[in-house]
Amino acid sequence: MSADLRVVVAEDSFLTRAGIVRVLEQAGITVAGEARDAEELLAQVREHRPDVAITDIRMPPTQTDEGVRAAAAIRAELPGTGVLVLSQYVTERYAVALLGESAAGVGYLLKSRVLESQGFVEAVRQVARGGSALDPEVVSHMLERTGGPIDGLSAHEREVLAQMAQGKSNAAIAAGLGIGEHTLQRHIGSIFVKLELPVTGEEHRRVLAVLSYLRAHGDESSQQPLG
Repeated sequence: MSADLRVVVAEDSFLTRAGIVRVLEQAGITVAGEARDAEELLAQVREHRPDVAITDIRMPPTQTDEGVRAAAAIRAELPGTGVLVLSQYVTERYAVALLGESAAGVGYLLKSRVLESQGFVEAVRQVARGGSALDPEVVSHMLERTGGPIDGLSAHEREVLAQMAQGKSNAAIAAGLGIGEHTLQRHIGSIFVKLELPVTGEEHRRVLAVLSYLRAHGDESSQQPLG
């Protein structure tokens, strides 16, 4: 994506914020504004109207879930703005709350992913395109659970769904799993059928598939760190 991609970064730690900004700018992404807390984030987003708002999950004054609440406010007020939430730990109930009724234009990553600059930048771009980017650890943790509609999926289908939840394209999923795209399409079609998703456009059904298992396990989620 070209350098006209614009973001606002919210993080109360100056050093961490500077690191995020540097990774983005080195990738040709414009950082239109920086914020130290949720209130400042909302002001910056309203002023600059960025493609993506990137926020830490915990910020002053309470250091609890300010980032998630700010992200939800941005989605409600400016639905065309993508939101990418970073967290020291991935807590599933926050992921479910952030997604709401749609995973479009939403990302939820461990803060350590910033160090994997290529993957982090691609997640930002994915969110800017209206896609989703969920941390592989939270996806893996959810898929290890039992119960709910996911139990009806085969091992291969669960692998495919995990990759879908990370916002990967069909070509990337097929390459990563070492299968052909026609085989992948059969797996995706089977996932849609087993999860009893309505017959709509594939992108919409992919989002619904991700939401299906997030909701299936959201109530069971713990707040223990995953890494």
